Amino acid sequence: MTTIAILGTGHVARALAAKLPQTGHEVILGSRRPGPGTMSHADAAARAELVVNAMPGAVSVAALTALAPQLAGKVLVDVANAVEVNEHGLAVSLLYPGSSLAEEIQRALPGVRVVKTLNTMHDSVMARPELLAVPPSAFLSGDDAEARKAVAGLLADLGWPPEWVIDLGGVETARGVEAFMLMVGGLVRALGPVPFGMTIAR
Repeated sequence: MTTIAILGTGHVARALAAKLPQTGHEVILGSRRPGPGTMSHADAAARAELVVNAMPGAVSVAALTALAPQLAGKVLVDVANAVEVNEHGLAVSLLYPGSSLAEEIQRALPGVRVVKTLNTMHDSVMARPELLAVPPSAFLSGDDAEARKAVAGLLADLGWPPEWVIDLGGVETARGVEAFMLMVGGLVRALGPVPFGMTIAR
């Protein structure tokens, strides 16, 4: 059993928090305004062996940098996207062109093992990839190979078969998967508000 802190309380955090306890993990939810069922980000990160960043991408670097002592040496799973959005909440540009949110987090927290994953799909698919008619792909980007392996194990617990998971290598590869968000507005207009994700046909 792993103690996992999920920082954030939105749709993504709730989707992951609903599934992971079913696979034997202890899950702690961290919130900016802790209340029933949650604790502060700092307390959640301090208690956890593995931490998931499910906060909005625009505030993630600053919020996580403030948690450097609690995150030191740990695997940080980054599932967020840092984008500018339009009036409909759809991405129109990246906050870190020429870089990525995952890289900026790793740069700010060199003692933390950052792994990017699960950011190329609707939140309902993250813990139930079998929902889609075509098998989606989940990607792993991070500089620490053992950390990527640990996150691959976490994905398996969430229902991702190994053949649906693609290890891209270093954290700089997160640039490509984060740029997927620029397609989402067009896809929503074309497909409607239905769950979807990226897949690599082979």
